[in-house]
Amino acid sequence: MTKKLLLICILVFTSSACYPSEVTTYYFIRHAEKLRIDKTDQNPKLNEEGLKRSEVWRTVFSNVNFDAVYSTDYSRTKLTAKATADSKNLPILLYDPNDMYSDSFQRKTSGQTVLVVGHSNTTNVFANKALGEEKYGQIDDNNNSNLYIVTVIDEKPSSVLLKIN
Repeated sequence: MTKKLLLICILVFTSSACYPSEVTTYYFIRHAEKLRIDKTDQNPKLNEEGLKRSEVWRTVFSNVNFDAVYSTDYSRTKLTAKATADSKNLPILLYDPNDMYSDSFQRKTSGQTVLVVGHSNTTNVFANKALGEEKYGQIDDNNNSNLYIVTVIDEKPSSVLLKIN
């Protein structure tokens, strides 16, 4: 009986099913509302509504234990990320929107929970790249409320799209 129990214990504790799966979770959002006063300004800051939305994001993410916060190198994305990053005592790391979900990014973020702040024409693309499929279309220019959550468990991605108003 003891040998059988020992054998069962060895089989159970060495089974891959007993080890936790690697889980990577990405939260993708578009920057909050920007100033639209100067049409020639390629790097506008957030307007009052956008500053309020960045605080809403901080509240929405208050119970999420982020390992990293990424943003493009634009005022509006960094300002959107700032409230959440500050609340988590995390720096804002920059990513190149022309090189989204690269092998390097995947290695750096593997097994982590990550916030990624982008733009109407990049956030959905980044989420799609993490999913490995073209599931989400471009975000309407007046929509700053989408939250794409992509979870990758043992290299198998799944996602959900929420609207946070």
